[in-house]
Amino acid sequence: MTKMTYEIVPHDGGWAYRADGVYSETFFSHAEALEAARIVMNEQQVGDEPVQISYQDEKGKWHAEYSDGGDRPEVEIVDRYDASGNATA
Repeated sequence: MTKMTYEIVPHDGGWAYRADGVYSETFFSHAEALEAARIVMNEQQVGDEPVQISYQDEKGKWHAEYSDGGDRPEVEIVDRYDASGNATA
């Protein structure tokens, strides 16, 4: 199972969540960034319809797989700041 971690961080004069080194949009407050990360986390837990998928790997070979639509990542939010935006540790 894949694991996604969203970290709440100061960014561009405000706050954002970051995953795999990529930042979200900038939010005015810590609370807004935290809420946005929670929304994204919840959306990632919603399953989809079963489908047949095909994709090409880095060597140019095509693969076909069945996805049951229920393989959702494990998601966590890491927040090292309190509600006032002060670092907690």
